[in-house]
Amino acid sequence: MKAFNRISAAVIAVIIAVFAAANVILLTDNSDSGRPYRVEISRLALEIEQNGFAGVDISDCRYVTDIEKYGSGFYDTDSDCIIREINGELYRFDYTADIRSDKSGVIFTVNVILGVMSAVIIGVLVFIRVKILSPFEKLTEVPYELSKGNLTPPVKETKNRFFGRFIWGVDLLRENMEQQKQRELDLQRDKKMLLLSLSHDIKTPLSAIKLYSKALSKGLYDSPEKQLEIAENINIKADEIESYVSQIITASREDFLSLDVNNGEFYLSELVNKIKLYYTEKLSLIKTCFSVENYSDCLLKGDLDRSVEVLQNVMENAVKYGDGKSIAIGFSEEDGCILVTVCNSGCTLEDTELPHIFDSFRRGANAANEKGSGLGLYICRQLMHKMNGEIFAEIREGAIYVTSVFGKV
Repeated sequence: MKAFNRISAAVIAVIIAVFAAANVILLTDNSDSGRPYRVEISRLALEIEQNGFAGVDISDCRYVTDIEKYGSGFYDTDSDCIIREINGELYRFDYTADIRSDKSGVIFTVNVILGVMSAVIIGVLVFIRVKILSPFEKLTEVPYELSKGNLTPPVKETKNRFFGRFIWGVDLLRENMEQQKQRELDLQRDKKMLLLSLSHDIKTPLSAIKLYSKALSKGLYDSPEKQLEIAENINIKADEIESYVSQIITASREDFLSLDVNNGEFYLSELVNKIKLYYTEKLSLIKTCFSVENYSDCLLKGDLDRSVEVLQNVMENAVKYGDGKSIAIGFSEEDGCILVTVCNSGCTLEDTELPHIFDSFRRGANAANEKGSGLGLYICRQLMHKMNGEIFAEIREGAIYVTSVFGKV
């Protein structure tokens, strides 16, 4: 804002300087604007030459005030004059060169034009300051507060048409971060409660197994029947422990991501344009050939934002794990569905790993040198299922094809 204030002050100073310079130039200009009185004198001289002195009328002249033919007192005049010889006789043309009345009109016009231009410029500066910079300055602290984890204060919504959607998006981000923080706290609490509960539950059958095994090692049970009974009891307790372990495994496999989907309708062109908008420039910078096949626009079922997320994840994998030569997006239609296929050259994934690339925390052998969590394609599959779609992959001729299936309306 301080920089804008300095710029505004500089602009206003320039406007004042232009005003002053224009007025000074006009007021100090002593030229007679090409001496228009000479034009009138030449015209009158021509009339005298053609029609004689008697037929000359100076009533409509603006600058010439009198015409005197040579005679006594010919040179006695207090006015500015010019002497011309016409048809062998001398004539004195008195004139006035005072053009201040003309200048006043010019000065007024120039000042009006400069005033209107200055008002427009200053109005634009005020509008930018009030409607754009001031609201934006109020938002400068929001990202900093969010980075510190201060998620409680809401972002005040305004009717500003320039930042209305941005403010709404920032506040939505804050709410999502707050909900995510609460989910993490709940998850940590549930995790500790689960561990405490299972550790307590496992402790009882484990203690029984230890007692049975200790009794058997000391030979406290002599009869084979009793030993068989104790062995069966140990087996039962082991099964009980195994059930607790199964609960732990089941809990670890449950969905740990909150993927909200707002199913609706959107056009295929909206999805494709969003992908092209970002990746056309990005891939051109890394010298990767990027092509999008021609397609017929149609209405699809699902969530546009989530569909963009799916294709972005697939595109990022194509950029990360391909050979960087080419990435292409193709389209086809089957059974009332639109298939959007992302193909990248240079696939190094083994065929045996292909069925598992959509599993959580599963990364192929070709990802050893790349950063990642193994969740990208897992998230894609979960989102496609929630949009009543599907996603699958196949390898053909050294290229991998990842296809997202969207239902048509």
